[in-house]
Amino acid sequence: MARRVPESHGPVRYGPPLPGDGLPVLPALAAVLAAAADRAESEPVGGGPALLDAARGHWERRGLPAAPDRVVAAPGAPALLLALTAALGGDVLVPRPCAAWWGPYARLLGRPVFHVGTPAECGGVPDPYALLETVRRVRAEGGDPRLLVLSVADDPTATVAPPELLHETVEAAAAEGLHLVSDETWRDTRHAAHDSVLLSPAEMLPEHVTVVTDLAGALLPPGWPAAVARFPAGEAGQGLYARVLDVLTALGARVAGPVASAAGYALSEPEPVTTRRAAAVGLHARMAAALHAAVVDAGALARPPRAGRHLYVDLAPLRDPLAAHGVGDAQDLEDFLTARLGMPAPGGHRFGDDLAAPRVRLSTGDMLGGTDEDRAAALYAPAPLELPHVQAALTRVRSVFGELRDDARRGEPPR
Repeated sequence: MARRVPESHGPVRYGPPLPGDGLPVLPALAAVLAAAADRAESEPVGGGPALLDAARGHWERRGLPAAPDRVVAAPGAPALLLALTAALGGDVLVPRPCAAWWGPYARLLGRPVFHVGTPAECGGVPDPYALLETVRRVRAEGGDPRLLVLSVADDPTATVAPPELLHETVEAAAAEGLHLVSDETWRDTRHAAHDSVLLSPAEMLPEHVTVVTDLAGALLPPGWPAAVARFPAGEAGQGLYARVLDVLTALGARVAGPVASAAGYALSEPEPVTTRRAAAVGLHARMAAALHAAVVDAGALARPPRAGRHLYVDLAPLRDPLAAHGVGDAQDLEDFLTARLGMPAPGGHRFGDDLAAPRVRLSTGDMLGGTDEDRAAALYAPAPLELPHVQAALTRVRSVFGELRDDARRGEPPR
């Protein structure tokens, strides 16, 4: 078993990164970045005109038009969420579980973070009744809830919230005077877009929702940090936009010039970008479905993945055989599976879940091979699951989870 590394533990110092796609950089993107390599200056705070125009076009194609003075760019979504949290003040509400990077920024600012339960069918969006109960309880205890962060296409659960649930939650948030931040990093990674309807909270509550999109979700490599935010129209949106720019200025949060060029190109969605995105989404949909089948066959629980490059797995039915391996909580489970699977398996406690609950997030990008050649082969193969290196990764998952299943069956009393 892998030795624990103390520096990797703790709610702030260790946060699992966004699930990467595991693929080589798109050549067209690399060419744009290389052509801008002599840009010595970074973008102005909030982004330059070309980048912001590309972001506005990106949202307009998704039914979310934005005024020129309502769009901001930053070097990654965490900088934007930190600036929004600082600008809005008050306490922060998030679903349980939630993206690993949402909570630490509020804590760094000294803001309480309250987790709200999600419904059975999806993650990313709080149950509306649980949200109302939490808000009223926090206020009764002297708190000041002002901000709700949610994601319709979710990390870590890989689910897509149905519009009817989202509408109820948005209405509940509006009734309590909350500002919403909609993290839409994964909206363009839905596995079967024709089988689900994705609506943005900004379409339902346009004056109270700020949309944040990290381009590492569907457009840029994770090592090229860039994200954009769309602020609501109206006086309140104008004030929030100005305060966020003040915070980004204080942080020196500027997008690097070459990265801004690549980000603007990607946001404009030319054919090479859309073709790669479609191929990557299709590949990860197949990988996620195979991963889901493997863990469910072993007796673990997981919602069917609908978006992203990951799967959220609950191993509560396998608690007894895990205990025999010394696994007592999510941290133990993280260490155990990371060592056995040979790939990161961050525990649910990294995502605000209960430490005692044996849950992990698994990423499909970690199963595509160890070289660019292997990963490119998976991207373009007509049957990627049949490639030897992909088969080996899936076999390893089936073996590890299958052993736990077999141990559980041997431990069952005779019938």
